[in-house]
Amino acid sequence: MELLVAYQDDPAGNNMAKFLSEKMKKDGEIFRGENYDLLIISTPTISADWLEEKYDYDGFIFLSKHAAESRVLALTCHSTGNFSEAKLGGKDKQMAIPHPDIQKKYLQTLWENKSQFSDFQITIEATHHGPTDLNKPTIFIEIGTTEKQWNDVSLCNSVAMLVDKVISGNIQSNPSAICFGGTHYPEKFTQELLHGRFALGTVMPKHALNNLDENLFSHIMERNKTATAALLDWAGLGPNKKKVIDLLETTNLEIIKL
Repeated sequence: MELLVAYQDDPAGNNMAKFLSEKMKKDGEIFRGENYDLLIISTPTISADWLEEKYDYDGFIFLSKHAAESRVLALTCHSTGNFSEAKLGGKDKQMAIPHPDIQKKYLQTLWENKSQFSDFQITIEATHHGPTDLNKPTIFIEIGTTEKQWNDVSLCNSVAMLVDKVISGNIQSNPSAICFGGTHYPEKFTQELLHGRFALGTVMPKHALNNLDENLFSHIMERNKTATAALLDWAGLGPNKKKVIDLLETTNLEIIKL
């Protein structure tokens, strides 16, 4: 069973959690449900590396606001991890274990219902921020991009209904891939999730590739044990293209250029 987690002072996450909790039974700190449980915490989700000390679940799904300097309206989801210094939770150069199949199903469900969200970009983000120390799969599901959207109860309820639909339904098993290159909002990898055959694990964007070395690469592989392929934004690898290829050629991953 999955545990949904929201931070009480995050308006978007808390709005989604409040909506979902209405049909659940409170048991101490936990809201119990048929298909998942829910927890509202008093500390930021990006620093929730402590969850497994208290709670034993198959995976963790974080409900959150999304902020961006561009202020472009977006509904996003992403895996977590830090390719360098941990400035927003987690540990330096540590990845969380991704949640590929739930991410794929959630993004496809958003896309199927895009008429409800016509003002929003539907996209994944590259892997970033904490928590990183959990040993079960994790994913962030986010509503952006300003306080207006975070406090829009109707919007938050609509997204929460889709989260409920996804987790309560059948999650198809897909081949999964690690991704390298592209921007923070990687269009090619988003399209693969929506229309391709792969679900996605860690997504390392172009701007992080300078930090890639053998140790970090080995750690990414360790946290993506289900991956059978590596997807490369071939035009978006920059000067680190050879380094990425050389590291991948030491593995059994299928290398696919996009």
